[in-house]
Amino acid sequence: MTPTAGHTLPRLVEIMDRLLAPDGCPWDREQTLTSLRPFLVEETYEVLEAIDLDNATLHCEELGDLLMQIVFHAAIAARRDNAQRFDMDMVIAGISEKLVRRHPHVFADTTGIDNPEQVLAQWEQIKAKEKADAGAKPRALDGVPVGLPALARAQKISSRAGKVGFDWPSWHGSLDKVREEVGEVAEIADGSDDAAKHHEIGDLLFAVVNTARKLGVDAEQALRDATTRFQSRFSYVEDALAAQGKSPKQSNLEEMDALWNLAKQNATR
Repeated sequence: MTPTAGHTLPRLVEIMDRLLAPDGCPWDREQTLTSLRPFLVEETYEVLEAIDLDNATLHCEELGDLLMQIVFHAAIAARRDNAQRFDMDMVIAGISEKLVRRHPHVFADTTGIDNPEQVLAQWEQIKAKEKADAGAKPRALDGVPVGLPALARAQKISSRAGKVGFDWPSWHGSLDKVREEVGEVAEIADGSDDAAKHHEIGDLLFAVVNTARKLGVDAEQALRDATTRFQSRFSYVEDALAAQGKSPKQSNLEEMDALWNLAKQNATR
């Protein structure tokens, strides 16, 4: 009989318990949920990088590192002696029950859910009912983590607002808003009011994110990809200058811009 996928998870839980035992690893034993925060974020981004690289071996490895963080968090929480206590079994049970509960078209007798849009609408309806049943006051923008990267959080917030009708009918309105915000940045750019500059740049970025959403573009990923392209092209500029025995500081903008255009041309060939 073929083993069920995931049947080896208990081994990872056992290894973590051994590391946290009194005679286990000193470094692991001194960690807290707070001290693990940066590692959880770092491992998440390393998974994303592996996906970007389309490297299956690295992707598998990085998912293991991320899973270790989840097991680590649960193991620390299991050692509490108060109402905050939970363990890995509770984590797995919780997400399993949620997935079944929010997919009644698969696990129950709900009909008429035939496309992804209907699935998402049903998910949000069930989620809202769960919150209402728990006594939470319904708010359209609740539940978007403050700790998300700024672009991702802005896109989720604007999407939530759009779902309740606070949105431009099309991307044209969003792009007009970008132009309006660019004008407002231009008005204060030469001034000395740093707070106003901060405010207007924020508004411009939010308007750009909203336009990305209207165009079906993931703003966070789009900026990641743009930054990677910039880095690659600038490396081309540096290498070309180095071949001439120069560094960027020994060059000028006109020369570097010409090399930049060559880098763009080579990238499209």
